Order: sequence, then structure tokens, then C-alpha cells
Amino acid sequence: MDGFLPAEHGRRKTLKTPIGCVGDGLHSGRRISLMIHPAATGAGIQFRRTDLGVDIPARFDFVVDTRLCTTIAAPTAPEARIGTIEHIMAALAGAGIDDAIIEVDGPEIPILDGSAAPFLFLIDCAGIATSAAPRQIIEVLRPIRVEDGHGAFAELHPNTETAFDAVLEIDYPNTAIGHQSLNFRLTPEAFRANLADSRTFGLAEDVARLHAAGLALGGSLANAVVVDGMTILNPAGLRHADEFIRHKMLDVVGDLALAGALLSARFIGSRSGHALNNQLLRALFADPTAWRSLGEAVAPAKQKAPAFA
Repeated sequence: MDGFLPAEHGRRKTLKTPIGCVGDGLHSGRRISLMIHPAATGAGIQFRRTDLGVDIPARFDFVVDTRLCTTIAAPTAPEARIGTIEHIMAALAGAGIDDAIIEVDGPEIPILDGSAAPFLFLIDCAGIATSAAPRQIIEVLRPIRVEDGHGAFAELHPNTETAFDAVLEIDYPNTAIGHQSLNFRLTPEAFRANLADSRTFGLAEDVARLHAAGLALGGSLANAVVVDGMTILNPAGLRHADEFIRHKMLDVVGDLALAGALLSARFIGSRSGHALNNQLLRALFADPTAWRSLGEAVAPAKQKAPAFA
């Protein structure tokens, strides 16, 4: 499993050729074009607003909003925001892509079918190029915990193997979701088989409120699972009996990919969402005794990152 061998054995990867698609933004409802380009070895993942000519690193310290999705922004141009990045970040992490440039001509990544599978399909079509450079791994050295004051929490622990292992639980009482839990080890094969096609979801009772707030304007049963009490409104039903927890785990993979390198750690979360996932990375990197880099050193961006919201 190349992605989780020691850094001197794993090799950095990018795409062989550019590839793109067009789709609607989940929250803006705008039609958005996306292109994924190969990038130089060591460049990492970079987002680019082609309509504004602004680049934004895919880094935890560039996250400015975590309401309903993960949004990053450029510190020198705060109007240059890109939202709903977690699914494409999960696909890149799941495929073992270290270096890529993601271009969009609008304020968010297209939602497509609400999962990471379409992005994984694009990566498959483009092909993967492997360099001679070693992959970078962030090894967690001691436990880190964040919580929201209402029982939800997220933790990172040292791992006995060079791997990212995770256990997550969610609880939506009095709905078709209920209590679900999942144990997962991130490898390309496991991501493809178990997480990639699991879709984002929401409660029917929240739809009107979101629309009134100018959110979820591009949402539909074609790109989200909608739950009304004990009923799944999507005519075709679920892709997996536990699709909800699988998608939340997909979000964990995408959000924690903003560490800028592979994490060698055990993640434990209960009702963790985008906000706690990002706070967990901020807490980890704020403590230099809690981690070390196996490979090139990781440090927060030299330019001041935007304020977290």
C-alpha cells in the first residue's frame, strides 16, 4: 500500500494529463467549470479561481468557513473564496495524489452527484504519474482533542503503523439515519470500495431554511440524499445501508487532507463535522510537540492566513 509506507518508499503522484467537467454549485446554484491539472513535484494541492486570477493553497490555515461545507479563501483577496472543497480533496487523498492544480471559474466546486466518485472517475481518466520524490507524512506524536461543548468531539492519536485509521459515529435520533458508526483505514482500494460513492445528505425540514439563507440553491435529489423523518425521499433509495456514516467519513478524509500531507494517526470522532475537523488540524499544528514530519517539513503558510469563521 504505497500511500502508507514510510516516506522514503512512497512516491509523490500527480495527474498525467489535465481533465475537467462542468456542474452546478450546491450552495450558489451557479454553473461552474472545473479543471484538474498536473502540478510540479512538491507543489502540493493548489486551488485557482480563474475568474479572479487568484491561487489558494489547499491548507487548513486557509479555511475561512465551515458552515455546511469547507471553504478556503486567499488572504490577500478575501473575496476569492472556494467552497465545498471536501469531496474533491477526499478523492485526491483517496487516489494518493500529492500535487495538482484545481481550477474553477466560480465560488465553489461543482457538487456533481454529491459524492467523491465523479472526481475519482476524472482522476482515473487522466491517469496517475508517479515521481521519484518521496511522499511526505505527518506523524502524530501525542493525543490532540477538540470538542464543541455539546458532546461532539474529534481526536487524533499516535498510530502503531504508518497509516491513517479512523473510527467515527453519528447520531440523528428519530430519523432514518439513526446511530451509525464506521471503522476505516485509508488506502486507495478501501476509499474506492467503501467511501467514494457515498453522497452528502440533509434533512427535509432544513431545506426551506437553507434556501431562505441563500444556501443549497443547487441542491436536489440528484446530488443529495434527503431524509424526511423515517423516510428517504430519493426514489432510488440509498447506495449503502449506512451511506450516511460513509459520507461523514469521506468528509473527514477530505477535511484532514488539508494537513498538506498524509497523516499517520488514529482519528476518533463523535458527530464531528467540518468545523471540528478543521479545529483539530489547527490544534495539532499549533503544538510542535504533537507531530513531526517524515520528509520535507510542514509549516503554516508564510503569508498570513485568513481569519477562521
